[in-house]
Parts: sequence; C-alpha cells; structure tokens
Amino acid sequence: MVDILQRVGARATSLDDAYDALTTLEGLKGWWTTDTSGDTEVDGVIRFRFGEAGGFDMRVVDLAPAKHVLWEVVDGPEEWIGTTVGWDLKQEDNFTIVLLKHEGWREPVEFMHHCTTKWASYLLSLKQLLETGTGSSFPDDVEISNWP
Repeated sequence: MVDILQRVGARATSLDDAYDALTTLEGLKGWWTTDTSGDTEVDGVIRFRFGEAGGFDMRVVDLAPAKHVLWEVVDGPEEWIGTTVGWDLKQEDNFTIVLLKHEGWREPVEFMHHCTTKWASYLLSLKQLLETGTGSSFPDDVEISNWP
C-alpha cells in the first residue's frame, strides 16, 4: 500500500481555527468544495462533490478537538474507497501545522499522481482560508488537468 503525505503551515492562526475548517460544513466549503453536505460528527458521512467529476463520501471515524481528524472513504472512485484521510494539527512557533495523510492506496496509479497534486492545491487553499478568511475551493480552485 502507498500513501499521500502533505504538510502546510498557516501563519498566526489557531489550532481551533484549523480544526473548525476540517470539521464544520462551513469550514470545508471554504477551502475544498462549495458542494459539501452531510453530518460532520463521528460516524456521520460528509459528501464532497466536484461538478461533473463526481465526488467522495467520507465517514467521520475520529475527532480529537484541535489535534486530529480521521475520515474513511465509503463512496467515490474505486481507488479511494477504503482509504483513510487523516489530519493532524500542531503548533510550531507562529504557525499552525496541518499534516495530511491519505493512506491505503493499493498501488500508485496515475490517478494517485493527480490526487497528490490536487491535495497540495487544496492544502494551499486551506492555508489561504486560515490566513485571509477566503480559500479557493471548488469550483474556484486551481485546475491542474482534466480527469476522466
């Protein structure tokens, strides 16, 4: 199995702000996709949609306020189903550090390359949201390529 690992720091923001951006519908809409709905509590399912490209359904597995968020992909592209998306938060000097782990890919297919780049762009959107109050969520995100 292979994993996607990403790290970003947001200057002068709090762990609570970062946690809220990962655990509330308003926060998730602000940096990932405006078409986000569902239940953000443990065992709830959050639905993320990206227009014609489709989307993902994530079951909330674990929440540790201002520290950790864990989702399991329960619907979406075949390569994503059964993978987990984890977020760890920590403070370093005047940065809130966000560590992303998208774990459990069966193999490093071309779609994983695409997703690695998209995760990076969305982490920069999260950073932007935390630092300025406005992210670049879908459909206003950076288009890196089309994907079938």
